Amino acid sequence: MPGHHAFPPHSRFSSAPPAQGLYDPRHEHDACGVAFVANLSGEADHDIVAKALTALRNLDHRGAAGAEPNSGDGAGILMQVPDAFLREVVDFELPPPGSYAVGTAFLPDDVEQAQKTRRRIEEIAAEEGLEVLGWREVPIESDLLGKTALGVMPVFSQLFLAGAGARVGGMALERLAFCLRKRAEREAEVYFPSLSSRTLAYKGMLTTEQLGHFYPDLTDERVASALAVVHSRFSTNTFPSWPLAHPFRFIAHNGEINTVMGNRNWMRAREALLDSDLIGGDLERLYPICTQGASDSASFDEVLELLHLGGRTLPHSVLMMIPEAWENHAEMDEKRRAFYRFHASLMEPWDGPACVVFTDGSQIGAVLDRNGLRPSRYWVTDDGLVVLASEVGVLDLDPARVVRKGRLQPGRMFLVDTDEHRIIEDEEIKAELAAEHPYDEWLHAGLIQLKDIPEREHIVHTHASVTRRQQIFGYTEEELRILLTPMANTGAEPIGSMGTDSPIAALSDKPRLLFDYFSQLFAQVTNPPLDAIREELVTSLAGTIGPEANLLEPAPASCRQVVLPFPVISNDDLAKIRHINRDGDMPGFITHVSRGLYPVEGRGTRG
Repeated sequence: MPGHHAFPPHSRFSSAPPAQGLYDPRHEHDACGVAFVANLSGEADHDIVAKALTALRNLDHRGAAGAEPNSGDGAGILMQVPDAFLREVVDFELPPPGSYAVGTAFLPDDVEQAQKTRRRIEEIAAEEGLEVLGWREVPIESDLLGKTALGVMPVFSQLFLAGAGARVGGMALERLAFCLRKRAEREAEVYFPSLSSRTLAYKGMLTTEQLGHFYPDLTDERVASALAVVHSRFSTNTFPSWPLAHPFRFIAHNGEINTVMGNRNWMRAREALLDSDLIGGDLERLYPICTQGASDSASFDEVLELLHLGGRTLPHSVLMMIPEAWENHAEMDEKRRAFYRFHASLMEPWDGPACVVFTDGSQIGAVLDRNGLRPSRYWVTDDGLVVLASEVGVLDLDPARVVRKGRLQPGRMFLVDTDEHRIIEDEEIKAELAAEHPYDEWLHAGLIQLKDIPEREHIVHTHASVTRRQQIFGYTEEELRILLTPMANTGAEPIGSMGTDSPIAALSDKPRLLFDYFSQLFAQVTNPPLDAIREELVTSLAGTIGPEANLLEPAPASCRQVVLPFPVISNDDLAKIRHINRDGDMPGFITHVSRGLYPVEGRGTRG
């Protein structure tokens, strides 16, 4: 049915309890271990898969299990489609590599319901211009699984698709498969870890030791890939479930997205503006982009997928979501600064701490958040093997064969291109992206600094009027005496350490202002505190106000906004903004759409 979402926290694929009383599963968080292995030659080999599974087992301490040691929080692998293997194990004909998509469906364990789900998927495929080539039952060995994992284990069946009629391949097929998957997960009881002509994922509510045993495909010598991403999950933020194990369709993530509530809300708000010539049909059938009940990592992956399939390269899409600290970087190239400044007008950062490993099946890489709070290390050997992991020692490499090693630095990207057989340096990636469009010219024509707007007159209220407003907004004598008066006299905010014994607004029997019922949410994890003064190199309180544009079709008008250097504005500043369209200051500017008071290069949730 329309609006159905595939994996709420308490779905049949999850062991999470439903929301009850004061408990809400949305308030859980996660942090894990991640690694990738790749071959610069680009040649598919089972050895890469085997090495990736070894790396995963060595990340076992980064994962977790519940009361049952054999019910894991999650483990998985994402690799290239093993075309030669699949041709030998299916009983129907497959078109040439790249002309078909494959993905493992997590189906209900009820036989009748699973058949009903398959039929609905096939109906949606026909509606989306796809032909179902066939289904393959995925062999599993569940003897090592605990009761908790078995109790919510789905049925695993691989779906094979091709374009209906004329042969379709490349990104065109990826977009068709994307539309089918989004609709199927909302209109049928199914979840697809991946559905692509380029990559294939095997994952589940498993421990790192169980993954290779549970899916015999992974230990078959015929399963070959030139790259692989693995992930060991420690679900400190979300309950274990089969769908929420990593990797997802493009990423595996170590860390937390602390701004995820604001990120999701803004994505939901901007859906009304989305339009694309590349993704066919009415995009409303694919909404919401961020699936309800998913984790922060899953939401990140869904938005990254949209940006990539909407026409951007994968590195471009990643840098939109995890930009480096650019605003206070005095030595940054102006072209690169313009790239980040322009994209800040399109989308707010998805703020970490985060190390995100990503791949589209040919490129594989990793990016670190601007604060560098989830470090990773990489090694390159003389035979072209590249390994990156959240820590040292995931593979036993001969030091004599290591030709390059290092750590991923804050805000930097490490990228391997198996088609070009090389590592693409961070500087090259960003220089190329910055040169794609004249971002500096677009910003010069569209972006306005608040200080550059002409001064305007405004009403100066009398003392009686100010007092009346203070009473209306709940100012107390204590606040006037202890907070406001010292600020007026010294210009500095008083600092105190006294607690408060007053009840929260919802439990108070006294009249309280509407604002008292809402509080800023902070990440409930052990991250160091950051602010825009002590951490000025990586944080900023600047924000923008103005209209948003179509996220999928950026244009010069996309950055037609006003920059606020600080979230608190004066009456003089407010008068400027209120009269911004007078006398041709900024003709046609629309002020009713606010970009909020989000620290665009900092942490927190946009207001």
